[in-house]
Amino acid sequence: MADNNKQQLTIWGRANSVNVQKVLWCLAELNLAYERIDAGMQFGKNNEAAYLAMNPNGRVPTLVEGDYVLWESNSVMRYLCMAHGEGSPIYPSQPKARAGVDRWLDWTLSTLQPVDRPVFWALVRTPIEKRDMVAIQKDVDAEAVVWRIVEGQLATRRFIEGDQFTIADIALGAFARRWFGVEGVTKPKLPNLERWFSQFAARPGFVRFVAPPMS
Repeated sequence: MADNNKQQLTIWGRANSVNVQKVLWCLAELNLAYERIDAGMQFGKNNEAAYLAMNPNGRVPTLVEGDYVLWESNSVMRYLCMAHGEGSPIYPSQPKARAGVDRWLDWTLSTLQPVDRPVFWALVRTPIEKRDMVAIQKDVDAEAVVWRIVEGQLATRRFIEGDQFTIADIALGAFARRWFGVEGVTKPKLPNLERWFSQFAARPGFVRFVAPPMS
């Protein structure tokens, strides 16, 4: 249950950032009120002195709660669950179950995001006339290798760490939306991944913050 004595939550970051989307989806799962301020890319602000004083990386998202500031999207999700989501199953309290979730949060940063980024930028944020489709297909093939790891994990479970939806599913689900959303390339059939991803259509946070057209 959320602690209503906490101060206003503010999220700095543009809505089309995958890392901001993860945090917004998490907030929705916890039914938490917040304010969001656009920052990054076309909105600027993230390289201004005031923002860099909060987040020296100049990246989004950044969470502000009173005089408390936190950056790194997966850390923000963990904090929201611990500070405002006591008892919520999306971040289990049992050590082994929590470590399993944390493993996938770390994996998205160390293994998935590095292969997702070149594909997403090439097919979503690069003009068609400037795309090198041969190089892009090689990047897609490299990303497919990584998604096959998730495909194997999902062979015997409903969600990434078992029968319960967790913030590991949020972290992976936000990137899976990009994987399934890019077009014009050849991708392997991954039925377990597709089945898992299809469940998110019933989750309002995904529908509102992650499912909209990519940009």
